[in-house]
Amino acid sequence: MGEAGNGMTEPLYHRDAYLTRFDAEVVARSDDGAVVLDRTAFYPGGGGQPHDTGTLSTGEWHGQVVRVGQSPDGIRHWLEGTPPPLGSAVHGTIDWDRRFALMRTHTALHILCGLIWRDHRRLSTGCDMKPLAAHIDFELDEVGPETLTRLQSGMDEEVAAARPIRAAILPRAEAEAIPDLLRTKVNLLPANLTHIRTVEIVGLDLQADGGTHVANTAEVGAVRITRYKSKGRQNKRLYLELPPEEAPQ
Repeated sequence: MGEAGNGMTEPLYHRDAYLTRFDAEVVARSDDGAVVLDRTAFYPGGGGQPHDTGTLSTGEWHGQVVRVGQSPDGIRHWLEGTPPPLGSAVHGTIDWDRRFALMRTHTALHILCGLIWRDHRRLSTGCDMKPLAAHIDFELDEVGPETLTRLQSGMDEEVAAARPIRAAILPRAEAEAIPDLLRTKVNLLPANLTHIRTVEIVGLDLQADGGTHVANTAEVGAVRITRYKSKGRQNKRLYLELPPEEAPQ
């Protein structure tokens, strides 16, 4: 970083994924056009979910946030143009249509992950998403038309069930005592992490996760499993697509 300020950034998106506007202070600046804020609602990306975009502004300045990412000193926000000075009070606005589309997409992946774990006890080996489209890999030997039909019916049922979705932040020891909390083949939790965030689709799925999600499975909408691809004898990739829906105001 170029100029340094206070340490870590408070992640407002963990407390409220529906927060679209917030006020903060610039506590650090880098030489490549990024600023670190004392608090932010911009999700920095991770676990296959892309970062948020939006704007930061002061009374006389307005800048587009084009990239967000984690760093040791906090969450960096890369901006078009010259960033505001250290100590500036800024107002942040999230691109809500993009965020809500990613929340729906991420939650759809959790529904599918929950179904695969419930019915097959298989872990995910990776995923990637963009707004309204995603793919996820599982340790599955065989996938065919009948498997896809059963999974699609399960997805439809879970969306129609309107299951509430809850997030919690637990001390690491408490979280690690929960059976099968990690649903990925590789443990992605840093060794120095003292608290672990969990996301629960009540009655279906509970796993460690740091991303943003809708509050109820009904908000996912008409998600479809469009196809699958074999990535190896015991690795299959499933593709999801969601139709556009107006984000709640």
